Amino acid sequence: MELAAEGEEVRADLAQALAELERRLIEAEMQALYFEDDDVRNAILTVHPGAGGTESQDWAQMLLRMYLRYAERKGYKTEVLDMLPGEEAGLKSATVRIDGDFAFGNLSQESGVHRLVRISPFDANKRRHTSFAAVFAYPEVEEEIEVHINPEELRVDTFRAGGRGGQHVNVTDSAVRITHLPTGIVVQCQNERSQHKNKASAMKVLLARLYELERKKKREKIEKIEDAKSDIAWGNQIRSYVLHPYKMAKDLRTKLETSDVEGVLDGNLDDFIKASLVQRKKSSPDSYGLIPKRTEG
Repeated sequence: MELAAEGEEVRADLAQALAELERRLIEAEMQALYFEDDDVRNAILTVHPGAGGTESQDWAQMLLRMYLRYAERKGYKTEVLDMLPGEEAGLKSATVRIDGDFAFGNLSQESGVHRLVRISPFDANKRRHTSFAAVFAYPEVEEEIEVHINPEELRVDTFRAGGRGGQHVNVTDSAVRITHLPTGIVVQCQNERSQHKNKASAMKVLLARLYELERKKKREKIEKIEDAKSDIAWGNQIRSYVLHPYKMAKDLRTKLETSDVEGVLDGNLDDFIKASLVQRKKSSPDSYGLIPKRTEG
């Protein structure tokens, strides 16, 4: 600022530096809002119209365009995996894959019912109509679940193995019991006379148990998203978009609203998503860990 006061020639550089600082600050603020493991993942987004035929199907098409434009603004890659066109206009369903840093973390906040109020282009009498469509975001997960075990999280105990009835008692501590401290899973093996072989066998059992635990978590996560699906109708919406008799887009969870509904429908969703992420972080007891890191693949 002192340099700027000395001459006009440095003001352009100063303005550029301040703009870059603002961009980096906004990016850092957003990074601090991601804390769930799946936030870093790519997203699978589905759009379904509610009851109402062509009206709702056209609204679903508008929503799909909105998210494709949002992805374009964010520099995400998109791939439409499936789309079933409507009979007259719009679409009956659509599924799109969105690839980019924290794509699911952002789009997870868009899951729910979206409501549109407008003068219908399909009504010859130009009456006002209300339409509903549902959006659901899922984290893209690999087909194979990788299980990584930190040796520091294991407690390995050895003890003497014995046969039934006290026969064939091993006089050495060859039996192995392994406790996975984070989960409390305990496995043991005593069939082999070698402690090394028993430990290797116990580790195989532990890997299998942890693999199944991760599979269960994945199933429960998907079931939780599915259970969140409700009737695509009045009373279940997360956001309203009004084009007539006034213009307003309002998020019913955060109470954030804007009159620039055209901009929102053109993919300008950053303010809505950020407000929702802030609300999520404030309401979550598990939001004080490390920020998830983007990993290759």
